[in-house]
Amino acid sequence: MHLRLDDGLSVLVDASPDLRAQALRFRIERVDMILLTHSHADHVLGLDDVRIYNFRQGGAIPCYGDARTLADVRRMFAYVFDPATPRGGGLPQLALWELVGPFSAAGRTFVPIPLRHGRRPVLGYRVGTFAYLTDCSEIPAVSWPLLRGLDVLVLDALRRRPHSTHFNVEGAVEAARRIGARQTWFTHMSHDLGHADTCERLPAGMCLAHDGLVLDADERTGEATCRAAAASLGSIGL
Repeated sequence: MHLRLDDGLSVLVDASPDLRAQALRFRIERVDMILLTHSHADHVLGLDDVRIYNFRQGGAIPCYGDARTLADVRRMFAYVFDPATPRGGGLPQLALWELVGPFSAAGRTFVPIPLRHGRRPVLGYRVGTFAYLTDCSEIPAVSWPLLRGLDVLVLDALRRRPHSTHFNVEGAVEAARRIGARQTWFTHMSHDLGHADTCERLPAGMCLAHDGLVLDADERTGEATCRAAAASLGSIGL
């Protein structure tokens, strides 16, 4: 997921294996920071491709996550952090920062949202009135207060049948109702869900996202529209 704030700050949430193709397709010209939800392969294996942004921007990119995720990144990309690896333009430069609570960057406050992905603790993120909660099957009690007053919510909804590590549609709808965002987009769907058929059955204000979806969210009004001119919060690319 790519988030562009109104001041131009470019935020990447996770780095999927097809990051290069997606960055070219949607013309992501810079990445100022990376927020990691967890270290499963489909969320981090694109990290090597951020090196072009290091080259263009002339420095390391801050990369935030919990302790386990950052330890996994150091292990999976050991060559990046090994002083014996020849330096040069072929290595990504990542400045890893462990998250222990909300933090500020470029005048914005980013709030990590503790979640459960099966038995594994993972993170979602909130900035302003927007929250992104992917790959989760449970929202712990401590996290519900962090999700009050949302205008736009992106939430995991894998399929109709129950799953051990992801919300199914029923669970996602129940969680979305409790959170009460003005608009909820469900993500991380499997091929079991027909898009049009599923959307027709969802409550008002809830819809399945799709590849390439671009939202514009305005913090002043709480409105979120597809493919409109950038507003206060900026563009959200899913």
